[in-house]
Amino acid sequence: MSDEDGSPAQDEPKDDGASSGGDRGDSAGAGGAAGGARSGSDRADGDRADGAGAGEQPPEANPFDRAGRSPLDGVGGTGGADTARAALRTLAPRPSGRTYDIGRDGQIFEGNQFFTQFWSSPGTRSDFVTGRVPEETLQHLDDIYCEVPGYVRMRELLRETRLLVLCGESGSGRKATALALLSELTDHKVARLDPRHRVDEIETEVLERACGHLLELPSDDARPEHEPRRGRDEPRGRAARARVRLSELHLDRFSRQLQEQEAFGVVLVESGDLADRLMRGRYGMYCPPPPSDEVLHRHLRQLLRGEPAGALDAARALARRPEVTKALGLDALRPREAARLADHLARRQKEELTDEELLEDCSAFVRAQARAWFAGADRPGTLPEAQPALDATAFRIAVAVFNGSAYSIAAEAAQLLAWELSSTLDPEHPPGRRLFGTHADSRPVLARSVLEDGELDLGPAKVPVRAIRFQGDALATAVLGEVWHGYHNVRGPVSRWLRSLCDDPRPEVWVRSSIAAGVLCSWDWIHGFGELIAPMATMDGAVPRMAAATALAEAARDPRVRPAVVAVLKQWASGEDDGLRDVVLLTHGYMLAAGTVSGSLDALARVVRGREATDVEVISAAAFSVVRLLASGEPETVTRRMAEWLKDGRLNLANMVLVSLLNTLTFRTTHLWGLRDVPELEPHAARPLLVALLATRPALAPELGALLRHTLNTARSGEAALDGLGSLLRRAAKDEEALGHVCGLLPLLGVSRRDRDRLRGLLKELVGDRDRPMDKRAAGRMWDAVAEGATR
Repeated sequence: MSDEDGSPAQDEPKDDGASSGGDRGDSAGAGGAAGGARSGSDRADGDRADGAGAGEQPPEANPFDRAGRSPLDGVGGTGGADTARAALRTLAPRPSGRTYDIGRDGQIFEGNQFFTQFWSSPGTRSDFVTGRVPEETLQHLDDIYCEVPGYVRMRELLRETRLLVLCGESGSGRKATALALLSELTDHKVARLDPRHRVDEIETEVLERACGHLLELPSDDARPEHEPRRGRDEPRGRAARARVRLSELHLDRFSRQLQEQEAFGVVLVESGDLADRLMRGRYGMYCPPPPSDEVLHRHLRQLLRGEPAGALDAARALARRPEVTKALGLDALRPREAARLADHLARRQKEELTDEELLEDCSAFVRAQARAWFAGADRPGTLPEAQPALDATAFRIAVAVFNGSAYSIAAEAAQLLAWELSSTLDPEHPPGRRLFGTHADSRPVLARSVLEDGELDLGPAKVPVRAIRFQGDALATAVLGEVWHGYHNVRGPVSRWLRSLCDDPRPEVWVRSSIAAGVLCSWDWIHGFGELIAPMATMDGAVPRMAAATALAEAARDPRVRPAVVAVLKQWASGEDDGLRDVVLLTHGYMLAAGTVSGSLDALARVVRGREATDVEVISAAAFSVVRLLASGEPETVTRRMAEWLKDGRLNLANMVLVSLLNTLTFRTTHLWGLRDVPELEPHAARPLLVALLATRPALAPELGALLRHTLNTARSGEAALDGLGSLLRRAAKDEEALGHVCGLLPLLGVSRRDRDRLRGLLKELVGDRDRPMDKRAAGRMWDAVAEGATR
């Protein structure tokens, strides 16, 4: 691996004699990292000397062979810091509070939406029911209705064909728009049609002459239009053959019936497959939501009529206050929500609510949305009738976990979860996948989300992606909370789904999934630990163990759960299972379990002290966590402790320090993300951690220089350290800012003549490299900086 990808420059070609007197070989012979002096220095450091029987037994394990490589090396790496930060922002804790349902009463007009609800079990047939919309409701609508874009075109199409199909998401104001259109064309004579019956079942005699008729088709999520229910023992094919699809033929018939009665009709269809198909026909139109600010203004104007002057402006100003918008947690309110907010604001102006009660009511909006999404989503409880609803449910949960990430990742994760949900509902008929279902441009509306251009942080690079994002930063937490707390039977498939994602080597997948798993465990530790963390920690492979460590650390963010996490880590650390021990070491790299950086370092040292100095796996995992703590915002605490460990004299602790210093030379800062933000390191994400620390904590330069000099002068680590330093110098030669920081470090490394000879030999080798020669101007600056060490 090359230094371009953050790995040590161990593959750099050696200079075949091109360097002279002060080259790398001479510096090694003078007490450096290579050459004949190595065995004697090893004995001086307490290492086992090379005996005469070296060729007769396998070489002793060398912990420095793994230096500069993360515990996930070769399976995707730890990923970029942006991925972790986005996941943490997505699942930020939200205050709890009461939840109310926004009702759908058939007699009440609320907001910019007219609500009606009828329910009958599928297959039931009864007399066709119609009902007039009260005239006072339509008159109230005249006062508050806000025209949506395209309203004039809708009116012209309705007047021309007598029938209009309005498509859009729930709560977008489709019903209010339909009532406004029908009321305008019929002089306030509007009737509602029975939603239990299909369009092809409507007979002419049930239609009123010169009247508007409103029909709302069942949601694709709740019950696929015209699909009969299949019994448990009924063959799947029979239900499929009996399915009747709403088509232009049915709409043409309905249009003729309306023409005969000189009447008008509007059919409401929620966004989905059926809406996509009907919008391509002559009757279908998309109904966008009206501007929420205008809807809010119209409702406030009505609610505050008769109040003192300035009350309307004060209410609108209150709606824009940061604490109110944060409590709402939504980018833009739908008409129904804008009307509800107007009611809260008006009550606050009338002093019927306090500020605290207003914020509590506002925070319930996202919970009401989540409850509406999942309530009865699997009815009638058999496949394939429930399949569309389960697909939509899985998609919403996947967006909650991958909010702001690539749409392709979220869509694939949603398919895996849909399979888990469907198999749980009907184990005898595992579902397949639709190949050409809802188009990607239309699918986000099912989860109140949008597609937008974004970037995905891979670590070494950021790539453009088509990202999906909730239209509100509080929706992700609300969705997971509603599923986890509200529906116990869903926990099983969601847990299996997250465990499978945490075994995915792509950091964009396992990082998001493990943080979500940690949040769920913090909400219910007993269930989450048994179903999520414990199974992942015992899986084979580095990725699930790292995911388990991340989930444990995230769960420990809650101080009420932290003691349980600490107890588990202590038990695993004292056990004999090497995999669980690795999870312990990796967990302490996030600091959250111990609560402090100092406590995390103590925990790491306790594990390492009980292991051999040549235990490669332990030293590697512990050193990775030490470096992660070094990037956690308190590097001074870590460097002081590293110096103490070196003075301690125990070889296992010293090896952990030496490997940690080697990692600082090659690990990109972005790979060392923690579960706390360290904003000062963000501008240096692509640089090695050592350079980032020199740039952000210049006062640490003497301590870092002393530690690195010790690493270079120690025989068992010197060769690897010189390779790592060469990789860092190559990078710095291409980065003017980094070059300045490195030139400030080199005098601290060139204290003695032997140190300076070693550094000059390295520079000669890098400049003389026949394949990748270093820039001579940058090398000259470094050469001069090395000379400065003699005068310090």
